[in-house]
Amino acid sequence: MTDKNYIKGILLITSSAFFFALMAVFVRLSGDLPFFQKAFFRNLISFLIAFAAVLQQVKEEGVKSISLPKGSLKFLIMRSLGGTLGILGNFYAIDHLILADASILNKMAPFWTLFFCILLLREKIKLIPLIAIITAFSGAILVAKPSFDFSKTLPSLSGFLSGIGAGFAYACVRKLGILKCPGKVIVLFFSAFSILVTLPFVIINFEPMSQKQLLFLILAGVSAAGGQFTITSAYFHAPASKISIFDFCQIIFSASLGFFIFGQKPDLLSFCGYIIIVSMALLNFLYQRRQYVESRHANA
Repeated sequence: MTDKNYIKGILLITSSAFFFALMAVFVRLSGDLPFFQKAFFRNLISFLIAFAAVLQQVKEEGVKSISLPKGSLKFLIMRSLGGTLGILGNFYAIDHLILADASILNKMAPFWTLFFCILLLREKIKLIPLIAIITAFSGAILVAKPSFDFSKTLPSLSGFLSGIGAGFAYACVRKLGILKCPGKVIVLFFSAFSILVTLPFVIINFEPMSQKQLLFLILAGVSAAGGQFTITSAYFHAPASKISIFDFCQIIFSASLGFFIFGQKPDLLSFCGYIIIVSMALLNFLYQRRQYVESRHANA
């Protein structure tokens, strides 16, 4: 991994955090609709954007189709399974838990990404990044202040599974990046897979929507597509052990959007959490930068 790729990975995963925070805002603004219906429209928009991007690539390259790298199909399926589980679990948790609980459960994803990258890709993590990630998670708890009402076992379990699913999906994205599978194809395959999974439930339990609700779901889909493309590209450029901590920036973005859109004011504990998260992201960045410089000098 080059220094340039590391910087790109940080910028891309931070951008994805912003897009996903924006998506959550639009999902919340869409009101009281079945979570399967929200997930369907979210992925439908992502599919259309990814499909247009793939068609454009095919046109530019002058070919009839895009071939998949050897061994990538199983990881595309695994990525889609994990991603669909992550979306459905997160949306269900958002509908049935307080937003803080749903958020912190979903933000377990970077930890699971590391776990699955170690398991699937044999990536190694050093002590300083590990400490930074654990400390950043403690900052995330200060921000979210989850109550974890265990009388709501199913929603809590759904939120927990959303983090596992997302973490597994991102680890598969990292593997697909190593296999040189195009990012546009990854997003297209996942979106199509999720649409097929949610479509039967939408047909059976469809709820009529107002024009405003439909608009918010379209905007949620556009934001989700931005998040998917940028996070896919991020794990193409750098290992999860080096950039996953920056995914916690979503909490900062969510708090800022919540303040300006919903008038939610963070308390002292939240501000302490922001400082911890930003500090640990900076610590991890400086550590990785130092490691890279030392490795260059050693190989000079």
